[in-house]
Amino acid sequence: MKWFHVGTIVNTHGIRGEVRVISKTDFADERYKIGNTLYLFMDNASQPIEVKVKSHRVHKSFDLLSFEGYDNINLVEKWKGGVLKVPESQLGKLGEGEFYFHEIIGCTVVTEDGETIGVVKEILTPGANDVWVVRRENGKDALIPYIADVVIDVNVDEKLITIRPMEGLLD
Repeated sequence: MKWFHVGTIVNTHGIRGEVRVISKTDFADERYKIGNTLYLFMDNASQPIEVKVKSHRVHKSFDLLSFEGYDNINLVEKWKGGVLKVPESQLGKLGEGEFYFHEIIGCTVVTEDGETIGVVKEILTPGANDVWVVRRENGKDALIPYIADVVIDVNVDEKLITIRPMEGLLD
């Protein structure tokens, strides 16, 4: 079965079983929806732990989650460092121009003139639009905003993204 990383538990929050999660999903509201099932992978466990979301809220830069049946800090403290994942079957169909992070990361970015910029290594979600971090051969990362004026074409099958760089974008 293919699994997709949606977040990492970095700490507990309070005494009622809430955990702090650094989210790695592009659809936090959907993944952390009350009643949704997530799977917790721990380094020392042979099988993932199935958990059902009881509550979700955002606090500072973290997603705070609690799970049904785990309402005490003592029950969740051992989960620090655990990775929350979903199976491929939970991935829904996306609309036109929408992509999952795993489809974009690893794509080669080229300009419309054919110049290779590099490979997408990470996606940042700072606000109004996503920003794709592209590892360049010269060692300096390029930050590409996912906006229509810059990103001309995304071909996930060929792992190729074509951009029209704005002035100063690649300096």
